[in-house]
Amino acid sequence: MKIFLDTGDVEAIKKAQDTGLVDGVTTNPTHIAKTGGKFKDVVKEICSIVPGPVSAEAVAEGTDELITAAEDIAAIAPNVVIKIPMTPEGLKAVPVLEQQKNIKTNVTMIFSSTQAFLAMKAGASFVSIVLSRLDAIANESYILVEDAAVIKANYGFASEIIAGSVKTQNQVLNCLRTGIDIATVNPQLFWQLYKHPLTDSGLAQFAQDWENVPK
Repeated sequence: MKIFLDTGDVEAIKKAQDTGLVDGVTTNPTHIAKTGGKFKDVVKEICSIVPGPVSAEAVAEGTDELITAAEDIAAIAPNVVIKIPMTPEGLKAVPVLEQQKNIKTNVTMIFSSTQAFLAMKAGASFVSIVLSRLDAIANESYILVEDAAVIKANYGFASEIIAGSVKTQNQVLNCLRTGIDIATVNPQLFWQLYKHPLTDSGLAQFAQDWENVPK
């Protein structure tokens, strides 16, 4: 499973990228606004740090407007992927961008299996299921993740399924068990994946015992 960092924090991205375990980045208007920087400047800097896909949001309502916005954002760097809303207008833009403009898309704000199916059928490179929002209203997001994986396998869709806005290690485990393509995690959760109290206590014990080993 690939790991995408879900943030606009350039310093956090640099630190995580140094591990060699980050495969891409997803951003959104909320993340970019928190940086205080200009949209294109922030996206360009992220793209210079991460060689993998960097998803940035096209904010528009109509199909033509989405296509125009997508072309403008895609010109920032070759590894930019355009986030497209899960709407009829958005899905109409997907094949135009993917097939005619050679611009990869990431259909986002997906909350049902049928929405995931439509986004894959439209030909999106990435299909993003937002787990945290589903779990916040007592919907079991892992069921949707499983359904999306089954739909992809049943019909041979090429889209990569993203489990977006993963907030806990249990959600990461559910994604791993399902065999999902990608999980997006915030920087805090990324570093939590390394941690376990038994690892800490075991290493501390080894360090203590090493002091008693004759040198």
